[in-house]
Amino acid sequence: MYPINTISKGGLALVLAAAALGVPLAAAEPDDGELWAGAESRIQRHRMADAVVVVRDALGRPVEGAEVRIEQKTHAFLFGCNIFLWGRLPDAGMERAYRERFAALLNYATLPFYWGSYERRRGEPRHEETERVARWCQQQGIVTKGHPLAWNNADPPWLPDDLDEIRRLQMERIEDCVRRFTGLIDRWDVVNEVTHFDRPQFVTIRAPKHSAMWERVGQIEFARQCFRHARAAGPHATLIINDYRTDAACERVIEQLVDENGRRLYDVIGIQSHMHGGVWSNAKIWEVCQRFARFGVPLHFTETTILSGQQGRGRPRSTPWRSTPEGEARQAREVVRFYTMLFSHPAVEAITWWDLSDYRAWKGAPAGLVREDMSPKPAYQRLMDLVRGKWWTKLSLQTDQQGQGRLRGFLGDYAVTVTAPGKAPVAKDFSLARRQTNRWQIVLP
Repeated sequence: MYPINTISKGGLALVLAAAALGVPLAAAEPDDGELWAGAESRIQRHRMADAVVVVRDALGRPVEGAEVRIEQKTHAFLFGCNIFLWGRLPDAGMERAYRERFAALLNYATLPFYWGSYERRRGEPRHEETERVARWCQQQGIVTKGHPLAWNNADPPWLPDDLDEIRRLQMERIEDCVRRFTGLIDRWDVVNEVTHFDRPQFVTIRAPKHSAMWERVGQIEFARQCFRHARAAGPHATLIINDYRTDAACERVIEQLVDENGRRLYDVIGIQSHMHGGVWSNAKIWEVCQRFARFGVPLHFTETTILSGQQGRGRPRSTPWRSTPEGEARQAREVVRFYTMLFSHPAVEAITWWDLSDYRAWKGAPAGLVREDMSPKPAYQRLMDLVRGKWWTKLSLQTDQQGQGRLRGFLGDYAVTVTAPGKAPVAKDFSLARRQTNRWQIVLP
């Protein structure tokens, strides 16, 4: 129904990607209306699966008429946000509200690893502070990601002048972080914004030393080395290439991120979507997804911004950049549209919002799902209605003569409780996954 774009080379790769995703190739691009009209059916096809609950007694006989309560515990899809304010809010009330809002809605958190601020003094990385945040996330059932291991946005103050030594220190840092947090943080934005690494403000002002090293090693070769070192330190980690560019230049970078045998060095493609100036159309959302789905790996939308105030790429002159009632209504509508479109695309596996709160948000923009005082905006509630409502499975059923009950639910983890007359209730956890038999068996004593 919906085409994989053919603007990039690699026709066979496109066909294979389409087959893997269950998205047939077609001649014409769908328009905004078509894409929106088909979103619900795509969600049901790609985000849900069938399961059968089988209830037996201790002798293996089917139990007819057993009451089965099925409740989803978490999504397989990752709904996330950066968690940069954790432990850094000015009072206990704001801190408590921030954590409560985060955990109530989200199951994925991005933790900061910007080298310039993470290790202000040589040999004193902020590992202990980061571990506290990651442990809290783990207790809440929130998956964590580190961002980024390598990026030339700011030189650490102590960085030496020797470029070979900078490269060595960079690779050492990658291995240290990945090994240090194995089992606690196993997803990593390995290299950030490779496509345009040589932006003038980075090269001349913000990170002249790191940029000079990167240029000497080579744009692609440096990225390859970062991925090799990350993989050596974390053989089972999920490694992500993250970029704000969504054009052919970024495709060319990704095409080259392979080893000497042509195998991909990355596991996931990360796509930034800071939409300060206006939200992408459905057609652009789909085009970007199709452009990168051809690589045959999951897509993560890693940094998503939709404003609830005046739109624009920079702070309005002479006035505070505030959230407004009209802007909040627009943000809520666009959040529903943007998330629905992404959730309906089979290649997308994660969406990360950029800044939960307006308090100290990037660029000072009214970009949060909650306001500066941590009160929820309409967008927060609308997203809650989707993530924990419309896209959430909670139901009850009775087993038939074969002791079976059938359901269709959203992919993720479930708690199942079975009760029957004269029997003690039995509770068990299961996972609902795509392309699995999903046969959940419970034995009553």
